[in-house]
Amino acid sequence: MQAKYLFIINPISGKKDKRRIENKIKEFFASEDIMVRYTKKPGHAYKIAKKHAAQNIPYCIAVGGDGTVNEVASALVNTNTALGIIPAGSGNGLANHLGIPHTVTKALAVIDRHELYTIDAGKINKNYFFCTCGVGFDARVGHEFSAIGKRGLIGYVNSVFRQFFRYKPKKYFIKIDGQEFKTRAFLITAANAGQYGNNVYISPGARIDDGLLDICIMKPFPKPAIFPLGLKLIGRKIDRSPYLELIRGKKVLLKGRKRKQYIHYDGEPAIIKGKIKIRIKPGALKVMVPSTKDLIKN
Repeated sequence: MQAKYLFIINPISGKKDKRRIENKIKEFFASEDIMVRYTKKPGHAYKIAKKHAAQNIPYCIAVGGDGTVNEVASALVNTNTALGIIPAGSGNGLANHLGIPHTVTKALAVIDRHELYTIDAGKINKNYFFCTCGVGFDARVGHEFSAIGKRGLIGYVNSVFRQFFRYKPKKYFIKIDGQEFKTRAFLITAANAGQYGNNVYISPGARIDDGLLDICIMKPFPKPAIFPLGLKLIGRKIDRSPYLELIRGKKVLLKGRKRKQYIHYDGEPAIIKGKIKIRIKPGALKVMVPSTKDLIKN
């Protein structure tokens, strides 16, 4: 008999005790309904999820942070298997956007309700993203944050300040749905959901189900403006800043002056050679949510 729920646990994400989470899962669901698998290395969550989605398991739950969620969700795009999330990382961007509780028992109750919502998926070259992707300052921060190996909000904030005093805005060629222009930018983010994670909102009005990306272009700004901008990011008001230009579209072509570009997708760092192609795939993923009414209203 096939299990109904597959729980994929990243043992090194965040600070929550993963064995305790596993015990809570086994207390909540009947043993014959669940499978629990632990990841061993980057990319392993994707392989586990892909294998079981091909066998049409109904629900696949990512237990970890944004990287784990991205891997599992990427494997479930355009399949019959729905994504569930137990937030157990540092940023938890997609979980926050969907309103999924951080308390394990409450997140399990969401899974048990089977309320499904269909969302879009973004793609940057070959990599899927479900919250944000981008180039520029935030991509460089993501690379440094990954390199230091210490997770958590404090480590991320330290990386932000270290990069801020070194980083210089870059020139970019952009094409959005056929419209071409050049710009100088501190960062360029394509947002499917509104936030990076940790409730830091780069595009507060972004909808995860509208078939569009919010292309957020942060223009160069004077250094003293960093603190007001930071408050706007946290306060969901960054779209009111004169330094942010927002364009909605479906397909983006992006070129910088260098052949190699630092990028991030859902916080995961990568390097792309040549052109960067970003596009939206409407209705690509089913997710388990607390309330579809709240998502439709927002």
